[in-house]
Amino acid sequence: MDPMFTRLIHSATLVSDGVSQQDAWVGFEGTLVAGTGTGDSWRSRADAATEVTDAGGDYLTPGFIDIHSHGAAGAAFDDGPAAIAQALTAHRSHGTTRSVISLISASPEKLLANLATVAELARHDPLILGSHLEGPFIDQEFRGAHDPAVLRSPTAAEIDQLLKAADGTLRQITLAPELARGSDAIAAFVAAGVRVAVGHTAATYAETRAAFEAGASILTHAFNAMREIHHRAPGPVAAAFQAPGVTLEVINDGVHVHPNVVNMLFASAPGRIALVTDAMAAACAGDGQYELGSLNVIVTDGVARLSDSGVIAGSTLTMDAAVRRAITDVGLSVPQAVAAATAVPARAVGREGDLGSLAPGFAADAVLLDRDFRVRAVWAAGVELPLIEHPDA
Repeated sequence: MDPMFTRLIHSATLVSDGVSQQDAWVGFEGTLVAGTGTGDSWRSRADAATEVTDAGGDYLTPGFIDIHSHGAAGAAFDDGPAAIAQALTAHRSHGTTRSVISLISASPEKLLANLATVAELARHDPLILGSHLEGPFIDQEFRGAHDPAVLRSPTAAEIDQLLKAADGTLRQITLAPELARGSDAIAAFVAAGVRVAVGHTAATYAETRAAFEAGASILTHAFNAMREIHHRAPGPVAAAFQAPGVTLEVINDGVHVHPNVVNMLFASAPGRIALVTDAMAAACAGDGQYELGSLNVIVTDGVARLSDSGVIAGSTLTMDAAVRRAITDVGLSVPQAVAAATAVPARAVGREGDLGSLAPGFAADAVLLDRDFRVRAVWAAGVELPLIEHPDA
């Protein structure tokens, strides 16, 4: 006799592994998916102790994975454990079950402390996948909302210090490969198991191709903070199209990249586009004045910009809104949009073996979305998470 499930979601439209299946069910045993099926076959695996949810035909997807986010609910990931917890609670209410904690460019001392903080949290919270250094090894011209005073070229000594502070939890680093010693930095981080992302860069098409050939495997928020596609100078995005192992991030908030261009990304690099939020503290918190690192930000109508220059400063996006826009505005199929928020980012950070799918043996992370693709329920590691109301993202 098969063991009983601890949790069971039935009568769902299951969207996982690139397909959509009606009248489906998924059973959890502890922190893992233990079984799937269709119709009423789940009944023999549920007893009085099983937590049962009737999906009523709504969409059931793997938990969303955000590999690039800086905060939410008025809190920034750079500001310590309490701020990280506050922001993650907000994102989890919007379907993000696993997060890479992105840290903005800062002084060496600040970055080392932040990396150590994330490392400690990740040891106790499996929903935290580790950290992402967005800078400080980035280009001045394409710095976006990074403090120019703390940007620098990499050195072997600082790379060693960063890796030591992260203690194996640095998942990715965004850098500009054209900087002095940029190629050495790529080699050092790749050798340490860190995913290198090309971004905030003045790199040419050729320089970007060389970075990918050297082991870089992600393009940070495609089109933003890099050279555009020009018919005689294709730039980093076109280089990523030609590199089959590279994942391209996109901030699908309708502000950073036009929906038609997002559609072009998906058509040009099928199966390699990862939806990310690049959310800052104003996500789930409303308009007003905020800080991003050491810079002042004003948010108006949900759009974050630096107060002094008007440069876009992150977003107020959540992953459920990114998925919803991918379907309603970009024109993707539901399986395409879901994969871009689940399987693709899982693969980008090397977790395709246990995250991003609702197949048996994968993490019991799931999101239940209604017919308008709004969150009804969220489970992470087999536990249903509380949903907190926030301003619409």
